[in-house]
Amino acid sequence: MNFKPKAISTAIIWFVGVSIGVAHIGILGHLLKSTPSESINRPIIQIPNGDYSSYEMDVTKDGYSVRYKANDPKVLSRERSLDLNREKKGLFGGGTEKRIEYSLDEYTAEGYRNTQGGVITGEGKSAKDIECIVADAGARSQGAIAGTAISTGVLLPTLVNIPYVGWLAAGWATLLGNKIGSEVGSEVGSVFNDC
Repeated sequence: MNFKPKAISTAIIWFVGVSIGVAHIGILGHLLKSTPSESINRPIIQIPNGDYSSYEMDVTKDGYSVRYKANDPKVLSRERSLDLNREKKGLFGGGTEKRIEYSLDEYTAEGYRNTQGGVITGEGKSAKDIECIVADAGARSQGAIAGTAISTGVLLPTLVNIPYVGWLAAGWATLLGNKIGSEVGSEVGSVFNDC
């Protein structure tokens, strides 16, 4: 009778061991059987493409490489030159002169010329843009001063007398007057400066 439980437990242990061994062999066989072409997941690359952009892409089973230019061509050019015809008459060179002038102008993709007139600074701003920024800063500053003065003169005496939180409410009113004055000054300044 002692033989049966021992035989049953041995059979269960053997069954579990064989099952685990077969499972491991099956998993290893599956991993070894899969080919590299099945396991390659090629990426989906969505490159932003516009009027002035270009890209080259090389995709292989070992990887991929992308060369992308967002603003290509960066500079467009226009050429002009000068034809000068002189007709000398007399000893001292009196006569007529005929001029035909040509020049080379380079443009960015946005249409700004980088010679004569509409020059773009290093930050990408034209002279008009810089003038508008300076005018806006001055208008905001003046508006902030006026807004602070008005809020301080009108609201401050009333708010300071509120028990316990009057000092806090007065500070908030001053900051609010400063912010509103700055925004109004910016709007008024942009109207007057054609920005």
